[in-house]
Amino acid sequence: MATFLYRVGRFAFRRRRLMVMLWIAVLAVVGIGSASVSGATSDQFTIPGTQSQKALDLLDKEFPEASALGATARVVFEAPDGQKLTSGANRTEVESLIADLKKAPQVASVSDPYPGRLMSRDGSITYAQVTYRVAQADVTAEARDALHAVADKGEKAGLAVSLGGNAVNEKEGANAGELIGLAVAAVALVITFGSLLAAGLPLLTALLGVVIAILSITVATAIWDMSSSASTLALMLGLAVAIDYALFIVSRYRSEIRAGHEPEDACGRALGTAGSAVVFAGLTVVIALAGLGVVGIRLLTDLGLAASFAVVVAVVVALTLLPALLGFAGTRIMKGNLQTKRMRALERGEGESMGVRWVGHVIRHPWRALVVSVAVLGVLAIPALSMRLGMPDDSTAPAGSTQRVAYDTLSKGFGPGYNGPLTVVVDARDSKAPQAAAEQAVTALGKLPDVASVSPAVFNTSGDVALIRAVPKSSPNSQETVDLVGEIRDTTAPAVLKGTDAEVVITGTTALNIDVSDKLGDALVPYLVVVVGLALILLLLVFRSILVPVKATLGFLLSVVATLGVLVAVFQWGWLKDVFGVDTTAPIVSVMPIFMIGVVFGLAMDYQVFLVTRMREEYVHGAEPTEAVVAGFRHGARVVTAAAIIMISVFAGFLLADAALIKSIGLGLASAVLFDAFVVRMTIVPAVMALLGRRAWVLPQWLDRILPNVDVEGEKLRHVLDGPTDTTGPDGEPGRGSAEDRLLAPARWGQD
Repeated sequence: MATFLYRVGRFAFRRRRLMVMLWIAVLAVVGIGSASVSGATSDQFTIPGTQSQKALDLLDKEFPEASALGATARVVFEAPDGQKLTSGANRTEVESLIADLKKAPQVASVSDPYPGRLMSRDGSITYAQVTYRVAQADVTAEARDALHAVADKGEKAGLAVSLGGNAVNEKEGANAGELIGLAVAAVALVITFGSLLAAGLPLLTALLGVVIAILSITVATAIWDMSSSASTLALMLGLAVAIDYALFIVSRYRSEIRAGHEPEDACGRALGTAGSAVVFAGLTVVIALAGLGVVGIRLLTDLGLAASFAVVVAVVVALTLLPALLGFAGTRIMKGNLQTKRMRALERGEGESMGVRWVGHVIRHPWRALVVSVAVLGVLAIPALSMRLGMPDDSTAPAGSTQRVAYDTLSKGFGPGYNGPLTVVVDARDSKAPQAAAEQAVTALGKLPDVASVSPAVFNTSGDVALIRAVPKSSPNSQETVDLVGEIRDTTAPAVLKGTDAEVVITGTTALNIDVSDKLGDALVPYLVVVVGLALILLLLVFRSILVPVKATLGFLLSVVATLGVLVAVFQWGWLKDVFGVDTTAPIVSVMPIFMIGVVFGLAMDYQVFLVTRMREEYVHGAEPTEAVVAGFRHGARVVTAAAIIMISVFAGFLLADAALIKSIGLGLASAVLFDAFVVRMTIVPAVMALLGRRAWVLPQWLDRILPNVDVEGEKLRHVLDGPTDTTGPDGEPGRGSAEDRLLAPARWGQD
């Protein structure tokens, strides 16, 4: 691996113009492709094999006119203070607006509140349910404009009109989170290198890689339906890891130049060592992200594949384009015009950095550092014991948005349960008395204490499948509604329909949430086995140790449970919610725990690989175990610290997003990197390594013989490069040492 990457680095350095032109061509191709496609993103949430999905599929088949899989919107009307909607001009206006809704594009049906008497007790609030013939992703701009036009017309007539449901596409304001993250990243890079040129290269390559990844995902939407959040996550992760990977390679390149190597050779050495770590760090992230497909939920699969593609692009850019740019920079990258006096002293080998002083303190008191760190993360993890899962709905929309106003108005007029009615389907196709079975179900549902209302059964054309609408008294994400669904499924329906050969299946927001939670719970163990198992094998190859990968995994578990604890404290309990811009408390999004496990595992292994590979490199080259730990921090702590600050900044920038899901992902990833980089990798890792000593690097002989030696630390490369040299190459030309003869002569990569 190290030898191959050494060749790649020298080739890209030598053929830098060709490499830059190739990447510009790639950018042009995907740019033209993305501009010429009209693929749409989709937030349609499907969970095959669950009862709620079974109910939706049955409704789609037996009630095609109901458009069970179609987008929906709720148009909520509220009369001015002291007035009613039941008569007079207000009723005339509402009926006119409903007539306009029925004529809007793609609308399948609109419920009329007056015949059904869907009116609040004081007569001031009512609503119309709009069902579209197409799924949410296929709702056109004209259809949405018509929906907003109805709201505007009602507002002009003096009514308060708000819109809810998944057909509403409320445009978000400009989000400066990405720019703020980039600005902080730029400052961190300048402080780390003391050079604008050295700081600019990681930013330049990261931006190019992210743009190519996002444009490629846009092109992919012409072939596959992709979640609208896929590009956001690809941007978030791709930007963070791309800057980090380039940062490590540039740092190693400067170190090799400082050691006296020529720029081209220094570039090859940087890729042979730091580049190898980048490859394996990227592989762990890709494994963790792509492994989300094991769960079987399309949203997670989309997020994982899109983000893993962005990581792959970041790795390839770091290994090809970055060396080419280093070829243009040459030794000018060493000019540190912005360096402080202390930075110059450290480069001359005078004094020790803060990272070295810190690790020295940890090694002197390993048990104290270990116990305190574990205790801190354990305390932060306590709120995770109270974690409740739910699906995002209009209650989590930004305050003042039309979706949030519609939710609050409907709750005020009818009760919170009207925002998430249960769709109960009685499948009596095998029953001899389908009418009786449906009537029994309606009666039983009406007797349940947490049911506010039950609609009469509506049958399909065959008269053997009934549709019942039951409205809970509690809000869609409340524990009371969750218990209600469980009671209907497990107790009420089996008891009432016993002997009728009929079956009751439930769908709706709460039912979907319960089924998602169950599916995620069932998939958690297979996911951990596949992802963590593959990553452990990868780390086993990298470190050639059993204890180091196990320690890395245990440290990751501490980081992820502490992160989940922070998310519960902020988004569910409401602690510091004003600080983080959280409008309302709500259960944690159901996909968040397993998503965080996948993403945080990949990011945690990044720092593990970058920091500990340098320790192993020093250990392999003859350093004592504790000396290797200190040396690893001497060379890597400053860079890892800068990388962590950059990642935290990029992720924290997404706290400025309006969507609660993106906001929670940003806080979760920023917290995870903070805990993992500064508590686990900077404190727990050196403490455990000091306690283990040589045992940390022990590998059974039988396993050592089986495992291939991937030479991540560049030991074989070092032996070749630093071995005896000849004065002439194989072609008789002077000035070519044996190192280049052995590595480059067989292929003569880039030889002019």
